[in-house]
Amino acid sequence: MMNHRFLELARILLPVIMAGLTSSSASSQVAFQAGGGLGVVFPSGDYGGSTIDYYRGTKYGLSSGINLHGKVRAGVPKLTLVGEVHYSSLSNTGNSEAGRGRVEVSQKIVTLKAGPEFHFNIPASPVTPYFGANVAINRFIGETTFQGVSEVPSATFVVQATTRLGIGFSSGAMIKLNPSLSLDIGLQYNLLNIAGKSWEDVNPFKEQRLDSYLALNDEKDPAFTVSDDDHFISDSRSIHSVLITVSLMFGL
Repeated sequence: MMNHRFLELARILLPVIMAGLTSSSASSQVAFQAGGGLGVVFPSGDYGGSTIDYYRGTKYGLSSGINLHGKVRAGVPKLTLVGEVHYSSLSNTGNSEAGRGRVEVSQKIVTLKAGPEFHFNIPASPVTPYFGANVAINRFIGETTFQGVSEVPSATFVVQATTRLGIGFSSGAMIKLNPSLSLDIGLQYNLLNIAGKSWEDVNPFKEQRLDSYLALNDEKDPAFTVSDDDHFISDSRSIHSVLITVSLMFGL
């Protein structure tokens, strides 16, 4: 199913990219820019939900968080290439079941991404709209705290660090403040685990519910059976996010 979704996204994106490549009159480039800024990240797909969903293994139960990022742009014929590094932090706190148990879940994502960006000149305007796409490497790091939760010890557990391949789509506008400084306001939709999904048993010699929380486990548990409290992740999970950013970009 994920391969089918990827092909659908590619069919949508390819004509847009080709239109940008063949339309030199619409393209307005920057020679080189570097900068960074702040953002707000919202979980989407199976990345959101509640801590009850997290305990059940259907979603990750995360709420909105903060983002720090750096960004560079380099102009080449017909388009601009963009490279970015991001640090995002999301968390949530709540019950494991209705009125019972307490769960604190947090996750950090370190992302490296690169891809093309297309700019459109508006005559006599300081605003330059853009859209783009990227390929990303996402490193997930997290921890979970359980307190009074059924079938799970009360303690804080580190989640095994995991890397996933993703893709993303962006749009926004650069607002020129002076000849060498621009304010960049952007919107991104990121598919963070488009490839590399897996289910990992951190303690293969011990059957326990806790194991399902000790890794990202975005693929179905191969040992899943109905009513099995130790193997309860019944389907693959898609990790998406919406990111709103504000950056200061310096022309060099």
